[in-house]
Amino acid sequence: MAAISSNEWRAVCDKFTDVQKLTELESRNDPENDPFRSKYKARELLREIYCSLKNFDAGENEDEQQQQQPAEPPEDGQRGDLFCQDISGDSAAGLWAAKLGAVEYYLGVNHVDTEELSPGEEHLMNCMKVLERCRVSLGNVSLFIHVRNQLGILWAGRDETEKAQEFLETAESIYQRYMKEDGSPPTDMTEYFASEENLLTHQEKTKRFELAYTHTMYYLAQVYKNLGETERAATYCHSTLQRQLQLNQFSPMEWALNAATLSQYYITKGRYMEGRHCLSAATVIFDFSGEVPSEAAARESETESERREQLRQKRAEIARCWIKYCLNLLQDAKKQLEDNIGELDTYRQEELKRARRHDEEEEEKGRKSALLFGSEDTFDSIASVEEKVPCLLPLDFTEARAVFLVGQNYVTQAKEFFEMDGYVTDHIEILQDHSALFRALAFFEEDLERRCKMHKRRVDMLEPICNDLNSKYYLLIRRQLMFELAETYSEMMDLKLTLANRQADSETLDNHTIKKFNHLCSASAKYFQKFLDSLCSPEGKFPEHLEDEVLRPALVARFRVARLLSRLISSLPSAKLENLTKSLENYKYVVEYCESHPAAAATVETELELSKEMVGLLPLKINRLKARMAANN
Repeated sequence: MAAISSNEWRAVCDKFTDVQKLTELESRNDPENDPFRSKYKARELLREIYCSLKNFDAGENEDEQQQQQPAEPPEDGQRGDLFCQDISGDSAAGLWAAKLGAVEYYLGVNHVDTEELSPGEEHLMNCMKVLERCRVSLGNVSLFIHVRNQLGILWAGRDETEKAQEFLETAESIYQRYMKEDGSPPTDMTEYFASEENLLTHQEKTKRFELAYTHTMYYLAQVYKNLGETERAATYCHSTLQRQLQLNQFSPMEWALNAATLSQYYITKGRYMEGRHCLSAATVIFDFSGEVPSEAAARESETESERREQLRQKRAEIARCWIKYCLNLLQDAKKQLEDNIGELDTYRQEELKRARRHDEEEEEKGRKSALLFGSEDTFDSIASVEEKVPCLLPLDFTEARAVFLVGQNYVTQAKEFFEMDGYVTDHIEILQDHSALFRALAFFEEDLERRCKMHKRRVDMLEPICNDLNSKYYLLIRRQLMFELAETYSEMMDLKLTLANRQADSETLDNHTIKKFNHLCSASAKYFQKFLDSLCSPEGKFPEHLEDEVLRPALVARFRVARLLSRLISSLPSAKLENLTKSLENYKYVVEYCESHPAAAATVETELELSKEMVGLLPLKINRLKARMAANN
């Protein structure tokens, strides 16, 4: 074979430059009826480059090496040490192999981009074969990593997650070992076909190499998520986001949404410091997306209109993640402070407040050990957002209210986009979160009158929606709302009764209090009954067998209706008798259903035990009432 001349090499380099232009620039403008036109042109040029390389001499006395075609390479998991192969990656033969491998790599990516996966895989595996006997080195390490990244993506797309994992974990180990043993900015693949004056700077090489490894981490995060290794996936996702910021290679909107999504994982694990940091960074970085175009500008341009809607929607989605953060923080605080009847345990509260001082001292250490997002430009902005939101569980009403107000602010922001007209389900979910925020805050409120008003706010926001929703299209949502309204009215009823008993000089309640109590009691029973009615057939028949998803709610609703009916206050014996009779019917239903469906008993153990007790007691009470009524007649 003849050695390559400078003119021939220049022609190869020019063709490669044309390949890059076609792939990265001109392909964006390809017509809809020929979407891969530029990619196909690039493919032809790559084939020409490949043929040229095969005809060139790799170097003096190395013809034999060029002509060797290695056997099928073993899987990455079984491969020998890639740093101790036969040929130096920086030798003439090694560099020739890298150039030939790079063309195979680009052909593989080209085929994948044009949705021809099998030829794409073949070219990528050919790249692996060409490199089979080469040691990992400065000249080829980037290619070693890129080709495994692409094969990882390809196999993940085929739902072959474990095969994708093998390629990506090998890419990761290659990077880590190279950085440990060498660490110099390696040759970028584009430099294989670049003239001396077009070689990359030290800084550009470093950035491109680090970006390739960032892609490895990003794809591994997806793989671990699909394998159910959520903690590992979160770690890789966090590192990916951090590296993207450091390299300044990210789309602000996409980055912010990924950070906000990651926060939800941390929240479910009770890691509120990390969750807050992710959300604060998301809020700051999202602003890099630019201002939301004005409505006037949006009207003038269809593109601006689409961008306006997209920005508004993504901002609202980040707001919803903030709502979940605040809600979970309050709910977790409630869980650790409540006693066995769901009230505030003041002894536990004081104990936790004493421990808080130590926690606050440890917080700074935790911050330093946490993986922080940002750069010199954004650290202060992110910290500023964080300072407005606590990350320690609130221990009293003042602290809880601070969290609540942050959450409520984001509720307003989220509802600005997710309006009832057009986003029914989203809008209602936001209202339900708002209601849950009030409920969690009410737990910390010692003033029972103010606590009752908080529950009233919940009723005011949910009741109109519940009554207006079409059952045909939103049955499940209506059921959720009916159940929540029933429970809210019940909580208000108990609070009103407790208040009345505290304020009354005797055990006798005044008429106004009785009227208010009965109204709340009836309203609660009404919504529990509406929930039960929603389970009936179109002919109004209650199901003989309750499906798993409604089994516990239905039995609890029956139990609660029974309890509420028995508590209604009436001066008329006939009304009392009617209420007690209906109450007994509902208690009996719970008992009899669990007898005929033994598996159901485990879902309502407490309610079943009390129902059995009431089935024994209520008939005696009803008979005494009947006897008094007969005597009075």
